[in-house]
Amino acid sequence: MQKVDEGSSLLRKDVRKLGNMLGEILVHQGGTELLNKVESIRKMTIDLRKNHDEETYQAIKEEIDSLEPPMRQQVIRAFAIYFHLVNIAEQNHRIRRRREYQLEDDEGVQPFSLESSVIALKENNVSEDVIQRVLADLSLELVITAHPTEATKRTILETQKRISTILREFDRAVLTKKEQEKLDESLFNEITSLWQTDELRHRKPTVMDEVKNGLYYFDETLFDVLPDIHQELKDQLDEHYPNTQWDVPNFLRFGSWIGGDRDGNPFVTPDVTWETLEEHRKLVIKKYDEVLVELMRRFSHSTTRVEVSERLVKSVEEDEKLYLDEDEVWSVENEIYRRKFAVIIKRLHHAGKSEVGYRSSEELHNDLLLIKESVDQHQPAHHKLKMLHKLIRQVQLFGFHLATLDVRNHSGEHETAITEILKAVNISEDYSALSEEEKINVLNDVLQDPRPLLVVGKEYSEETKSVIEVFEMIKKAHEEFGQRSIEVYLVSMTQSASDLLEVLVLAKELGIYRQHADGSVESEITVAPLLETIDDLVAGPEIMKRLFSMDVYGAHLEQRGNSQEIMLGYSDGSKDGGTLTANWKLYKAQQEIHEMAKAYDIRLKFFHGRGGSLGRGGGPLNRSILSQPAETLGDGVKITEQGEVLSSRYLLEDIAYRSLEQGASTLLETSAHVSKTSEENHFREHAWEEAMEEISTQALEKYHSFVFEDKDFLTYFNQATPLGELADLNIGSRPMKRKDSNQFENLRAIPWVFAWTQSRHLIPAWYAAGSGLSHFAAQSEENMELLKDMYEKWPFFHSTINNLQMALMKADLTTAKEYTKLVEDETLSERIYQDIKDEYNKTKEMLLNISGNEELLDHTPDIQESVHLRNPYVDPLNFLQVELIQSMRDSDEQQDDLLTEVLLTISGIAAGLRNTG
Repeated sequence: MQKVDEGSSLLRKDVRKLGNMLGEILVHQGGTELLNKVESIRKMTIDLRKNHDEETYQAIKEEIDSLEPPMRQQVIRAFAIYFHLVNIAEQNHRIRRRREYQLEDDEGVQPFSLESSVIALKENNVSEDVIQRVLADLSLELVITAHPTEATKRTILETQKRISTILREFDRAVLTKKEQEKLDESLFNEITSLWQTDELRHRKPTVMDEVKNGLYYFDETLFDVLPDIHQELKDQLDEHYPNTQWDVPNFLRFGSWIGGDRDGNPFVTPDVTWETLEEHRKLVIKKYDEVLVELMRRFSHSTTRVEVSERLVKSVEEDEKLYLDEDEVWSVENEIYRRKFAVIIKRLHHAGKSEVGYRSSEELHNDLLLIKESVDQHQPAHHKLKMLHKLIRQVQLFGFHLATLDVRNHSGEHETAITEILKAVNISEDYSALSEEEKINVLNDVLQDPRPLLVVGKEYSEETKSVIEVFEMIKKAHEEFGQRSIEVYLVSMTQSASDLLEVLVLAKELGIYRQHADGSVESEITVAPLLETIDDLVAGPEIMKRLFSMDVYGAHLEQRGNSQEIMLGYSDGSKDGGTLTANWKLYKAQQEIHEMAKAYDIRLKFFHGRGGSLGRGGGPLNRSILSQPAETLGDGVKITEQGEVLSSRYLLEDIAYRSLEQGASTLLETSAHVSKTSEENHFREHAWEEAMEEISTQALEKYHSFVFEDKDFLTYFNQATPLGELADLNIGSRPMKRKDSNQFENLRAIPWVFAWTQSRHLIPAWYAAGSGLSHFAAQSEENMELLKDMYEKWPFFHSTINNLQMALMKADLTTAKEYTKLVEDETLSERIYQDIKDEYNKTKEMLLNISGNEELLDHTPDIQESVHLRNPYVDPLNFLQVELIQSMRDSDEQQDDLLTEVLLTISGIAAGLRNTG
């Protein structure tokens, strides 16, 4: 306990130091009046949190109402920047805690580390054979996306990173007075820079802006962290299972949607996707070049001192003649490794540009293996040259494509194109009007016929040409960048088997899928459904069963290793049916599809389309993995890493390592447990599943009665949240709505969640859960005991209850009441708000009873304290936001200054609440 207290005091010390410096800067920039205003509001909101009385509340309102430009904007920025500094301090404290574990001796094993997982395997008598079997199938793929509801510009991210680096320097054991002063000065200058930088984007980012923002994390951390995770696992296995020669496969990879996700984004064209792939290659070649130049400096070994392999010598002599001009050959003949590196670097620089360059990353990999093979002859066995080994792993992981790009498009786009193509060759007059079974029969016949459908010289519609061009681009990308550049084509809004077969037909027409005259098949692309709505999740098992039963689809799967990827959409499912029902339907769909696929001997990889926020399935990576059906993890896990969490997880190398280590260790340990456990054990009780089914049904009924059946609900949502103002925040290239329509179903899940979070309702993250749980518990005392048992023993339910606690903790209905003033009809406003408040109280009571906590998040005091400390600083931004939005909406004309201030409050609240969109 003492260690925790000591750690907390160090965190508070960092926050105090940063806060004091910010205070100095406020005085310098706005005088003592600015600092006094900020302090006055801060103290009053803290008092209001401690004891909510009308006098303090009115005093705050008067203080805020009295603010005038430019003072008002400075006050908003002061609170927003304070949150950025607190976030940095908390991340630095995570790094500090990890280091404390590493400094301890035998007792210092950090939970959810690779070390703790391997030790647990050893203590549970998991054999080497079981671990080898698990490692062979282990797969964790994380896919970055462009949904930056965290509106942080790259300039500010770089400043934040420098502040974090300086904070870590303060933790050095001994600092001279001069060193202390120098660090203080550097820290002050960086915070000053943060204050003096414009945090808002003045234009929407282009897709290529988003691509470059995503690549920033590969450049800064991921290129080095990914191989380090693999090496750490090998080191731990070598230490705890020393009698086995361990070969850790490349189980942890990153992919990307940025530049490939066409669904609802008209700016993602085939040309943009191609440019994205070129940017990927450019960066990875730059990273290899940096390492190779350093290796060339270090590998000064001389053949007069060491004996090298004949294969290496022969390859160097041949390569110098083939690829180097006379003045490019390394001048010292005996320095054989430097001669080889000179060839490698020259070929790398010309990769993808000329015949001299590498045609594939495999050629580079083979050259590096040749060096390794030679070095192993003269390097002491237990002292490997780790930089060379790491580079070999990096080439295996990143190739020349860096990150596999997924392509995604809406099922309706494919159906429209197929309808036009089939009509042009007289196969079907109106394919789209056919029944599902008729569609499948037509597509089945087309896929078994090697003859093409596309008519040379035919002028198709712009929409159809656009779809065809995507598949043309994929074919070219495979030839230019290798098949790993684009491996998966995702079909949004999959509602039937024909939705996947249509994509396979389009792939056939462009040579990505081939049916030969002798009946043999080649397939270069995985076609994956995206099951999003509650109805789609329920229908998912039958959709996949229909496909698995088809010979033509089976032949395609055989070419893809008898493996099927299935994406599960958390955002739209939650928006459609509420978070508790959505999570249960997602869980159940995985169970049922997994069980059905076993009968066809098909391996499944579930792709979890989670967001950063709780309302979109967000949370730490290890908790995401633990909450899945255990039996589904063995064939691999794929998870989106949304734009809004990238900076918090991958900006700093230590944090990136810790986040990935938690995910990898959890997957390894759980998969090993499943592999060791008998097939009959399904890791949960039947009574638990029955309970969840009943709870889910009641929660769905409550959610639908509120969101879909209450005629006033959308009016409340549109007016009591900053939904309309979000469009001006310039945070993403993709439109907020799927169509130019105000219908609820066309609103994207991201602004749906973001708007509710800003107004502190957080409805998508918790609403209707209380009704479902309390209805079940009220039936008998045994039911309440069953819920407690489920919480204690079932990871899925445990995670669900804890996420609900987090959601209620971050929601604040006292603050949310402020936003009801924005609703024009007062009676409507009061009625809807009261419903929300009643459901909140019901949910809180149930969560505390089930978890045994006295207060929300008692089981995670660090997070609980963080939320408690942040709330008084978020409150002023919420109060200001309400006043500013009211002024904007009351005005007949656009007021740019007001809009800027509203956007600053949005950015500040997002920083204060963190996982917000």
